[in-house]
Amino acid sequence: MKFRIFTEPQQGATYDDQLAVAQAAERLGFDAYFRSDHYLKMGDHFSGLPGPTDAWTTLAGLARETSRIRLGTLVSSVTYRPPGILAIQVAQVDQMSGGRVELGLGTGWYEEEHAAYGIPFPPKRFGMLEEQLEIVTGLFSTPVGENYSFSGEHYSLVNSPALPKPVQDRVPVIVGGGGPKRTPAMAARFATEFNAPFVPFDKIAATFAGVRRACEAIARDPDDLTYSAAFVAAVASDEAGYARRAAAIGRETGELRENGLAGTPSEIIDRLGALQDDGVETVYLQILDLSDLDHLELLATEVTPHFA
Repeated sequence: MKFRIFTEPQQGATYDDQLAVAQAAERLGFDAYFRSDHYLKMGDHFSGLPGPTDAWTTLAGLARETSRIRLGTLVSSVTYRPPGILAIQVAQVDQMSGGRVELGLGTGWYEEEHAAYGIPFPPKRFGMLEEQLEIVTGLFSTPVGENYSFSGEHYSLVNSPALPKPVQDRVPVIVGGGGPKRTPAMAARFATEFNAPFVPFDKIAATFAGVRRACEAIARDPDDLTYSAAFVAAVASDEAGYARRAAAIGRETGELRENGLAGTPSEIIDRLGALQDDGVETVYLQILDLSDLDHLELLATEVTPHFA
């Protein structure tokens, strides 16, 4: 089982805050540093200060200040960037990192942040996602010296040189969600990984089963995909420490235990074992307090070694 650190910098984090977490994650042996792609804080617990940081600008910086961990978004929204520009950004950051980038892409959902920064928010976005997935993967897979064109309902590309190219032969693409039909179908067509984000524990196996059926429907081997899940993490060696970590992120201890990877290391190990039995291969640990690097240390020493 792989473990990845997943952050929400829009809640209030500078680039330097994220750099400290990414470098700690690398030092402690985590597989990747991922971040959300949002421009407005959520809820009242966090201040959002000093303001948002752009996901791909941040990852470009981290690409030059880390050396091993993989870097990506969970997930970028199709509303933020035209697919051609997104492909250029992803390819460039992949080059800057020496081939360590992964792209999580989704429809977007947070209407308030679009209003706050003047970003159009169409009511129907699944078609945009499908076309962006086809375009980005198409641009990456077009041989050097050939052009790529696309004509769809939402986007049109004419004789694109499809440059630059990423370092990786195939940039991993992550598609996720809990939808029963369209999301599994898109994952089966375009993704290298399917992510179940904050899906209830008792729904994980059924969610993955739907994706496997979607793969079989297009004659793709379901085992060709990686199956992952994301959960908020709050772990401490004793109950008092756990209560402090839960309070720091504005969560109630009982609710957090029900829905997240929360409690003592032994509790988390048991929960992760059950998730592994349900087919989870990669876990995204959502870390909401980016100042608490001791939290990462505890996870790396008391939890993740049990799944090496």
